Amino acid sequence: MFLESGNADGGRIEVICGSMFSGKTEELIRRLRRAKFARQSVEIFKPTVDVRYSAVNVVSHDDNSISSTPVDSAQNILLLASGVQVVGIDEAQFFDDGLVDVCNQLANSGVRVIVAGLDMDYTGKPFGPIPKLMAIADDVTKVHAVCVRCGALAQFSHRLAKTDKLVLLGETDSYEPLCRSCFLKMKTEDKNGN
Repeated sequence: MFLESGNADGGRIEVICGSMFSGKTEELIRRLRRAKFARQSVEIFKPTVDVRYSAVNVVSHDDNSISSTPVDSAQNILLLASGVQVVGIDEAQFFDDGLVDVCNQLANSGVRVIVAGLDMDYTGKPFGPIPKLMAIADDVTKVHAVCVRCGALAQFSHRLAKTDKLVLLGETDSYEPLCRSCFLKMKTEDKNGN
């Protein structure tokens, strides 16, 4: 289990990753609320592209929400996080690779950085800056959904919509969480046109 404060100056990077519907945002909100309860200054960021539930709030699939600042690029986080003790970043897979340097700069200056995002895209490949963030993180929490086909732990986000676009914002109508076995079976069926 991780320590909430980390090293003496508070600088650290925590990554929460997993598939769709695994509770990443829920865990991010929980950690940020604890930091606010501890009277730490907190700022939350999300990519402007994510407007599924709210243009300005970070919202979990369970309808828990926390106020956030939408940003176009990772560099904007550095500009807006001045003097903050804790920075939360949701849907980090949608940011460019510059997010890795931003998180490092923040942590090196004593900021606790909590990042949540998908670690794999709908094809099962590493997604955006998350793998690099996992490599430099002080703590990585991989959360799992439940496979909707067999009930096992799910770590894959299977896309139901028929499109090859890498980024497709969606919900249960567009994605389902699957375990490895069911994901491989569905990939084979999708490939064969079933």
